Amino acid sequence: MHTTQPGGGQPLLHQKGAETQAFGTLKQLPIGLGHDTRMYACQRLNRVLADTQILYALYKKHHWLMRGATFYSLHLMLDKHAVAQLAIVDALAERVQSLGGVAVGDPRHVAELTAIPRPPDGVEPVPVMLSRLLDAHERILIEARDAAARISAEGDEGSTDLLVSDVIRTGEAQVWFLAEHLVDTPLVRG
Repeated sequence: MHTTQPGGGQPLLHQKGAETQAFGTLKQLPIGLGHDTRMYACQRLNRVLADTQILYALYKKHHWLMRGATFYSLHLMLDKHAVAQLAIVDALAERVQSLGGVAVGDPRHVAELTAIPRPPDGVEPVPVMLSRLLDAHERILIEARDAAARISAEGDEGSTDLLVSDVIRTGEAQVWFLAEHLVDTPLVRG
């Protein structure tokens, strides 16, 4: 009979265990912010995080489903925007974790928390897809501005900086690029 030695290279598969930290709770970290401030920041950041994960998914969906004469430029632009949103997702999640919270990560949980309406499963006209992205951005920008102001009043400048520098500034620039694609411009006559 062959026995496996400790450290013998065999993975320990199918492990199960109790949850070590529940969503909506904090662990204590010595970062100079009180429990209530960190709890509030985590709640607000998780809302923005859920919406941003949905925005990222919308960007990827619309990137794949682009049609028409502007296909190539929009296909590339939407993918570039998606990459930027994915970086924001990671930054928001890491900020929640650094505050001692639990970042929302499971797509089913994200769907419960998001304020962004679900699109149809199929393909919409290109202007509708762009409008849907603009609407999602606006919802996130409104939430991020309010969260930044309130979190700043609580003394959490790190979370405020993240919301302003990453979420708001990136969102505003992406809105500008998207909105310019919805201007009805003649192609051959001035």
